[in-house]
Amino acid sequence: MKVTIDKNSGFCFGVEFAIQMAEDELEESGTLYCLGDIVHNDVEVSRLNAMGLKIINHEDLKQLKDCKVLIRAHGEPPETYRIAMENNISIIDASCPVVLKLQNRIKDAYDSVLDSEGQIVIYGKPGHAEVAGLNGQTNSNAIVISSEDDLDKIDFSKPVVLFSQTTKSTGGFYKIKELIEQRMQSFSKNKEPMLFLAHDSICRQVSNRDPHLVKFSKEYDIILFVSSKKSSNGKALFNVCLENNKNSHFIEDENDLKLDWFDKGTSVGICGATSTPMWLMEKVSESVKNI
Repeated sequence: MKVTIDKNSGFCFGVEFAIQMAEDELEESGTLYCLGDIVHNDVEVSRLNAMGLKIINHEDLKQLKDCKVLIRAHGEPPETYRIAMENNISIIDASCPVVLKLQNRIKDAYDSVLDSEGQIVIYGKPGHAEVAGLNGQTNSNAIVISSEDDLDKIDFSKPVVLFSQTTKSTGGFYKIKELIEQRMQSFSKNKEPMLFLAHDSICRQVSNRDPHLVKFSKEYDIILFVSSKKSSNGKALFNVCLENNKNSHFIEDENDLKLDWFDKGTSVGICGATSTPMWLMEKVSESVKNI
């Protein structure tokens, strides 16, 4: 049986950078706190837990003092840094450079439209760690929308500046952009249209995986998509595989493999989310070869 791992799958740059920083600190001190799961993959988090990484939440952060805390790739709002400073906490900042740049852009945009009662709109998943960090740049005054149903949150009589969570799909972003334009034109009619600016802030390292997986999933009889069920990116990318290969299977690790899957073909393609470590896909590959 031919088994191939997709070389374009696995950690994105931001996640890889954060994990390397965590490993370096753990090798030196043996203990490190991390604000939230360092990556949305339970297997990888367990590996780092065994090395001494301790996952905390924002309430835990308020109780800590005189220690080191890692900020993961998703980034954090200004409030987190303020608490750290007050509690003498040393921050190891592994925020993804793409996310940090977007935070700065949103902060600048918010400051520039404040006097005109402009609205910052973020196309993203409500409650997502990255979105919380982005919204924090606006003192939590941004409007977060995830679908067409959320457009009623926007006041179309006022200026709108649109951004996107870095891991959202480009197709979804441009659809939202088009719908906002239509609403604003409809609202203004014969009046002078309100300012509308749309900034495509999607990370291309992530979004470019969609078209690649369309091609990859068609090249094999069976697709094994390795990801944690926690990963939003994983769910979206798996659906890309499933749409193009009905013999696609979502697994968290090698223990989810089922023998009857492999009666349907002689070639297996293994791929994963931006939160899936390469070593885990390699482990799945070895298990398939041993079947």
